Amino acid sequence: MPKPQFTNTVVVRHLPEQSDPKTGQHAFSYTVTIRNSGDVAAQLIARHWIISDANGHTDEVRGLAVVGHQPVLKPGESFEYTSWTKLRTSNGTMRGTFFCMTEDAQPFESPVHEFGLTLASALH
Repeated sequence: MPKPQFTNTVVVRHLPEQSDPKTGQHAFSYTVTIRNSGDVAAQLIARHWIISDANGHTDEVRGLAVVGHQPVLKPGESFEYTSWTKLRTSNGTMRGTFFCMTEDAQPFESPVHEFGLTLASALH
């Protein structure tokens, strides 16, 4: 039986021009590449993000699409998008789930493993 599967990679970048450490605003962009590594075409329908700062404050973001798109990916195809988030601390983490549907209406989830939102200067 054909198996649906999406895999993803994430690249994070600090946005100093959108940050104001004095007021506790630290902005980060994240670029996600989603690849259909399964055997059947499928569509990304919605997403759920869990964003945590270093103080343990957590925000959850749910919604249809990613940056206004619900891409249909054939096996081997990929889709890339960039979005952003703000934290109250200079570092934190983000993880989530993409909710997807095959062309024959079989739902499946694609996890996005936890990744760091960190200022390079905070690592030293």
